[in-house]
Amino acid sequence: MAEFHSADELKAAVGQHLGYGEWLEIDQARIDLFAEATGDHQWIHIDAERAAAGPFGSTIAHGYLTLSLTNMFLPGLITVPGAQMGINYGANKVRFPAPVPVGSRVRCGAEVAEAQDVPGGVQVVVRISVEVEGSEKPACVVESVTRYLFE
Repeated sequence: MAEFHSADELKAAVGQHLGYGEWLEIDQARIDLFAEATGDHQWIHIDAERAAAGPFGSTIAHGYLTLSLTNMFLPGLITVPGAQMGINYGANKVRFPAPVPVGSRVRCGAEVAEAQDVPGGVQVVVRISVEVEGSEKPACVVESVTRYLFE
């Protein structure tokens, strides 16, 4: 895990790889909970029997479920204890190159792509790749934008 204490340290980290998170198994219960939370009950996510005969051979995680996991993984890759607060400012690009089949394991790798001064702090773009164990393609690639404010 990378730890940064100032805006200058964050700006100096551009190009730095932050490492990888722990593997997380994506089970059907997590997929079903996401379907309930979002109202997305498409059969490729929740109907195991129909999905077994579908294009992926099993149910798959929602793309936005995979994206949402980056928010869980990121604090394990980067911390900024010197900041008064961190604000999720959004995302620049999001792509879903490969599915996440039920029962597979995912993890995140990340690197600091950009860091620039903003009033009161620094805006940092972290490029995150969600890997699926055994897959050549990532399941999700996103540029996450966070503003770290300093006193």
